[in-house]
Amino acid sequence: MTDLKYDVAIIGSGPGGYVTAIRAAQLGFKVVVIEREQLGGICLNWGCIPTKALLRTAEIYRNIEKASEYGLKVKGLEIDLKKIIERSRDISKQLSQGVGYLLKKNKVDVIIGHGELSGKGQIRITKKTDQIENLSSKHIILATGARARTLPSIEPDGKMIWSYKEAMMPKALPKSILVIGSGAIGIEFASFYHTLGVDVTVVEVLPRILPAEDDEISELAREIFQKDGLKIMTSTTVKSLTKGPKNITATIEIEENLSKLKVDRVILAVGITGNSEDLGLENTQVKLDQSHIVVNEWCETDEPGVYAIGDLVGPPWLAHKASHEGIICIEKIFGQESVKPLNPLHIPGCTYSHPQIASVGMTESMAKKQGFDIKIGKFPFLGNGKAIALGEPQGLIKTIFNAKTGELLGAHMLGSEVTELIHGYAVGMSLETTEVELLDTVFPHPTLSEMMHEAVLDAYDRAIHF
Repeated sequence: MTDLKYDVAIIGSGPGGYVTAIRAAQLGFKVVVIEREQLGGICLNWGCIPTKALLRTAEIYRNIEKASEYGLKVKGLEIDLKKIIERSRDISKQLSQGVGYLLKKNKVDVIIGHGELSGKGQIRITKKTDQIENLSSKHIILATGARARTLPSIEPDGKMIWSYKEAMMPKALPKSILVIGSGAIGIEFASFYHTLGVDVTVVEVLPRILPAEDDEISELAREIFQKDGLKIMTSTTVKSLTKGPKNITATIEIEENLSKLKVDRVILAVGITGNSEDLGLENTQVKLDQSHIVVNEWCETDEPGVYAIGDLVGPPWLAHKASHEGIICIEKIFGQESVKPLNPLHIPGCTYSHPQIASVGMTESMAKKQGFDIKIGKFPFLGNGKAIALGEPQGLIKTIFNAKTGELLGAHMLGSEVTELIHGYAVGMSLETTEVELLDTVFPHPTLSEMMHEAVLDAYDRAIHF
């Protein structure tokens, strides 16, 4: 038994937890991070980073397959699945070690173990050796993240029904896969496996895929995916899964009609559940909304001195949202006057499929429902010289403006490298830009970013290249 005292204790070391810890240390607080598994959390170890490593492999494979279109002859292309997985895991390990270095550099203490609230300002830590440590902290920030949600009758078994973890470390490439759920996670896995030659079917219970995206972008994405050979079924429910010796038969319902689909493996990608259990919340005033902790705009719970950030407090479930919430939370605790609450509409979202999808702000339907008189601008990748030169002419950039004030309400993109472009609109929205500033901005040529300018020009009937 040991007793330690801190100014700030953070339970969880994902993008929310470790970023908050570093910022807290910069502000002069004595800080400790409590992590039960690996530094970096799900994002660095089992989410954002390793999946992007896998998708990079798929991108290179796709480009090599198309080499003849670029005047190159390639023979003997083979898939080394073991090496693909090793590269992904090595990258995660490297970044997790990097988090450890950053925490040490900023003099943040790290305790590996399970932390839970044990009294006012008190945390009980159980280590893997069953050794118990107690510490006290004036401020406690919960950043325990979330895990994959399951369906009542469909539970991952790690063998034939996969969660994201098994999907990232297959022992062999199956011939066919059913992906249940068409959000960012489902579509990314579908894109990865489809590119490597797996017969992939995506099933979505809602009327369209990527339901968080703008309707037009969602429909265009579906059109491109299907043209590329990906099978997509919307307004469809998986009623049950029946396991055989080597494959699974899914019973699928479409408009009250049942059908059967036999596949080798199933990937479950139907959202996430907050890790709010076993945190000692039962003896506090902390409130839960289903599995997520309820907080105010400063990430404060109803329990004085206890805060929560990131996936634990609900959507959007994004690493950069968690990091930003952590910064807001700790700077508010410090008393920094310039800190502002996070505007959810200013948080960009990215899907790293092929083609990529990125968005920020309101969709067209959201803007209309809120009563805005809007102007819409669009520009297709087919009208951009750089996109054609890259061999990536499929895509669209769409902008939405308040017709009365010129305020940029939203921007939505589909196409090559749009995840690297969306921040331009996000910066503009943060600066409360209008069409005037965007129209007057000089974009370099030849770049994909020129389409961002053209989409603004189009909203005001000034498009040049299409």
